[in-house]
Amino acid sequence: MRILMLLAALLSPVPGLAGAAEVNGCSGALVRTQTSTPDDPALVLTNGHCYEGAWPVPGEVLVDRPSHRLIRLLDDAGRPAAAVHAQRAAYVTMTGTDVALYRLGTTYRRLEHDHQVRPLTLAAARPAPGTRIKVLSGGLKKVFTCAIDRLAYRVLESGYVTEDVLRYTKACRTGPGSSGSPVVDVKSGQVIGINNTSNRDGGACTQDNPCEMDRDGVITKHKSIAYGTQTYWLTTCLTTGNRLDLDRPGCLLPRPDPQRA
Repeated sequence: MRILMLLAALLSPVPGLAGAAEVNGCSGALVRTQTSTPDDPALVLTNGHCYEGAWPVPGEVLVDRPSHRLIRLLDDAGRPAAAVHAQRAAYVTMTGTDVALYRLGTTYRRLEHDHQVRPLTLAAARPAPGTRIKVLSGGLKKVFTCAIDRLAYRVLESGYVTEDVLRYTKACRTGPGSSGSPVVDVKSGQVIGINNTSNRDGGACTQDNPCEMDRDGVITKHKSIAYGTQTYWLTTCLTTGNRLDLDRPGCLLPRPDPQRA
């Protein structure tokens, strides 16, 4: 009986998932910037640790890599609306942030015309503590609702460091399958972050047990608390035609190390 109830819950419609995506065990989202046009190549955003290749090591940035990643875009009820393939992994890193940005071989206009799928818009400003949020998990077919508790100076996890991190209030108990979920500002409807980790067991700074470090180097851990990385950084580096320009003045994303090329 319990198994039947769980299956029914997974198959039941979950309103509010429009724009979300399922990315091979992770979550993601179809996204645009405020200046993207309908005929621009569409972009899908998820975590760097959801990349189909080997995880980028600390300090590594991958740019414009070939990809044929299968991505399932969802409708508002969480049902599959379109199965699309990535054309390129435009940007992947787990340094400072936890981002994988894919470019599809189709446009926003074509996706809306053929599948009635529309993108979520990336906010261009840093969010503030207290902001009411929803975490849209395409992988779990679930919507988490809470608020930003604070912005953590640094979050450390098994050798990786993320910066200026969204820490959620306890109501958002995300977990496996929610990695890469867009974090949406309830008021504006715009994406302000990407869900990427949570402290599962109360451990400190190990995999699946991230810890926080403040400006003075003091380490704290918070069991069952989840985190998301910033997304407004992306808007500082995307230009006309959804092209990524890491040399653009004001671009906040980490750049590839020439020594690793």
